[in-house]
Amino acid sequence: MALILNIDTSTQTASVCLCENGKPLYLLQNDAQKEHAAWLHVAVYEMIKASGYEMKSLNAVAVTEGPGSYTGLRVGMASAKGFCFGLGIPLITESTLKMMAFAASRQLPQSSALLCPMIDARRMEVYTALYKMDMEEAMPPLAIVLDENSFASELSSQKIFFFGSGAAKWEKISASTRAEATKIQYNASYLGILSYQKFINHQLTDIVYSQPAYIKEFHSYIRK
Repeated sequence: MALILNIDTSTQTASVCLCENGKPLYLLQNDAQKEHAAWLHVAVYEMIKASGYEMKSLNAVAVTEGPGSYTGLRVGMASAKGFCFGLGIPLITESTLKMMAFAASRQLPQSSALLCPMIDARRMEVYTALYKMDMEEAMPPLAIVLDENSFASELSSQKIFFFGSGAAKWEKISASTRAEATKIQYNASYLGILSYQKFINHQLTDIVYSQPAYIKEFHSYIRK
């Protein structure tokens, strides 16, 4: 049995999910981004208590490494590492964008279309990546400033689903008939499935050297 605590504080809505062999047992969420730090530890302990388990029952802790909110990423990573150090259990990290894309793959009809999660990075900039339905990476995570020619090459030959907090700004300027903005629900329960796969495959993260995947430094401005 693998009992894994899954933590996501990288975006507007934070969530924690206790999963057994990749199946969610309990899920808690918080929509107030500025309160993630105060909410997280209380939520974890309430969830563990309600489950009937104890913290020492955990086999691993998983956390979204980013990109996303700078503060949220630090809160999630520091908390996950603290739990792992204290309990002597392994750490698992996963890209926030991949978790979002995985959620989309479970909610959209299977097709040859690409999945494009977008996280708002202010103004016309987003954190984004492209994935196939089987989670093969078609474009690595990066930060781009959107314009009407963004994704022109990919959209010339295939459909792309766009979703996440940055998708609204793209929807306003995109003219391609192959670009479809859609609503996707994502939370730490989807991280729970991905983290279990990594756990059984021994794809663990070095606790000492792990750090958030910010993609870009604070105040930097990346252009296409």
